[in-house]
Amino acid sequence: MILGLIPAHEAQLALNVFLAALFGGLIGIEREIDKRPAGLRTHMLVCVGAALFAMIGTSYFANSDDVSRVWQNILTGVGFLGAGAVFKDVGTVRGLTTAAGIWVVAAIGLAIAAQLYFLATIAEVIVLITLYLLRRFESRVSPLPPDDGTRE
Repeated sequence: MILGLIPAHEAQLALNVFLAALFGGLIGIEREIDKRPAGLRTHMLVCVGAALFAMIGTSYFANSDDVSRVWQNILTGVGFLGAGAVFKDVGTVRGLTTAAGIWVVAAIGLAIAAQLYFLATIAEVIVLITLYLLRRFESRVSPLPPDDGTRE
């Protein structure tokens, strides 16, 4: 019991949800700053949702092979969200980075649900470096015209 009010197991689950919101939110803020359609709220919700479904599935189907089915279906559902973020225009495809971000945020949520906090943190840092620093690097070395916000 934590402070005599909340069982330790429930406190751990709550911590996982808060961490998922934080990690998803940090990535979402970067997308928001870059004025992308899927930003803060989307990334937070995907990360929290993935963590919640994983924890519920793991709790409900404890000691069962069905846990892997729950986790697989989380990834399938997130794949549909990502597909909705990809747009094909004349000669270009937009939204691939957003779709990949949604996908990796779900994976971070799953890592948090599995209490793989170090792995989730490393992934978070790599994603933020990829989105923020590498975009700036790309714009300096790319032969393409400067990013006017219409490409990912």
